[in-house]
Amino acid sequence: MGGWLRRAPGSLRGLRHLALGSPASAGRGYQLPHTDLTVTPEEHVDEETYYQLYPGHIPTSPLQKALLSAGSAFMALYNPYRHDMVAVLGETTGSSALRSLRDKMRHDPEGYQILQERPRIRLSTLDVTGLRGLSDGTFGREYVRFLDSNRVSPDTRMPVKFVDDEELAYVIQRYREVHDLMHTLLGMPTNMLGEVVVKWFEAIQTGLPMCILGAVFGPVRLNARKLQILTMELIPWAVQSGRNASCVLNFYYENRWEQTVESLREEIGILHPPAI
Repeated sequence: MGGWLRRAPGSLRGLRHLALGSPASAGRGYQLPHTDLTVTPEEHVDEETYYQLYPGHIPTSPLQKALLSAGSAFMALYNPYRHDMVAVLGETTGSSALRSLRDKMRHDPEGYQILQERPRIRLSTLDVTGLRGLSDGTFGREYVRFLDSNRVSPDTRMPVKFVDDEELAYVIQRYREVHDLMHTLLGMPTNMLGEVVVKWFEAIQTGLPMCILGAVFGPVRLNARKLQILTMELIPWAVQSGRNASCVLNFYYENRWEQTVESLREEIGILHPPAI
């Protein structure tokens, strides 16, 4: 049987919500697409039927998503460095925001190209040596400098599991993989202060509940001096930049390594970052 299917007896409604095809006329069995399972009117199939839509996908019901959201939100607030919990929270609460981002990409030539080609930002797709050889100030050179100085890798981004739409799963994967690029463009380090600033920018840009939660509750771990800098200087700048900038998912960054950071910021609409 192709894909992953969960069936349970007890519902008289059959497969009304199954997106893959529709039943034949009354009194006849019908073949589910891509499976060898024939369903007849006499069989009672659970109203909620789940398929594995992409490698690694874990189909979940609305109740399961609610439980995952609550648990991951608690753990993410308790320990903001639990990136796995932050990832789960983003996937289980972000369906509306992801659809909006996907629509923005579909209506932008460069964004649409990204959706069609599905590029990935990983060590296996990056010419790190070539990027290190670029001139100082170019986007590619500064991105690799960010990775080196902060000892981070693009391969640490969690794969998507709980988004029940294959295209939306790519959208949130792309968001994760350009996160470090946003650090580079915004000039923010990976400490808590820098992460909160980036989350404010991303919250305005994406509308993802995960970003909003991180922006609002992240500052509670900052000391008084950093909190003053954040509220007086950095948050107003991040919010203004987020509103002023074009959708950051509509830029094919892999084709812009040789562009200077300053010119790319200007093209996107990111205001020059204040000194921390």
